[in-house]
Amino acid sequence: MPLSLLNAPNLGITPSASEVITKHLRDAIVSGHFGEDEPVRQDDIAKLFNVSKIPVREALKRLEAEGLVVFQRNKGAVVTRISEPDLAQMFEVRILLEDKALRLAIPNMTIATFAQAEGICAEFIGEHDIGRWAELNWALHACLYEPAQRPYLINLIRSIHDKLERYLRLQMSLSEGKDRADLEHREIIAACRARDVERAAALLEQHITGVCRSLFEHLPGRR
Repeated sequence: MPLSLLNAPNLGITPSASEVITKHLRDAIVSGHFGEDEPVRQDDIAKLFNVSKIPVREALKRLEAEGLVVFQRNKGAVVTRISEPDLAQMFEVRILLEDKALRLAIPNMTIATFAQAEGICAEFIGEHDIGRWAELNWALHACLYEPAQRPYLINLIRSIHDKLERYLRLQMSLSEGKDRADLEHREIIAACRARDVERAAALLEQHITGVCRSLFEHLPGRR
């Protein structure tokens, strides 16, 4: 009897071992399971997933490209520590890029854009899983920037958000961090809806600057 293809898995979309390990390690790093400067031991990860070290090393190379780990002599892969000057520069670049994206996007925003943004805000404020807060935060920013029709620009912004995610989780978990983010997001949406480009851009800059200042005030083990 011939095999039926009806229930056969699509191997073309099945994630590889290295992709599964990459996601697991990325989540562990951004959630704080691995701390700054902590080694990510290939042998331990290989045993955990019952695989050879080859897909583990592939996963670590991907995370190195994302700026989450760095390879050091005699240590292997360790979780990156972003210095305070580098953090400040990353937020500075966020302001420059996201200001441009928002200005380009506002003229192209539609009723659907605002409905999607409001829906994300509602889900964000009702969510209790800290891990989802950063995801929804990016979803909202992406929703507001996509009408700019500048995918390369948005990908640059996304790469910075990915590098900052573990710090953004910390900032939003602080007292009133989540509520403050929701309020500021809604103010930005209101300015976009009114087509007030200058106000929306100013609110966005204040929002990003405020996140940066709050984060610097609460970074553990830092001045």
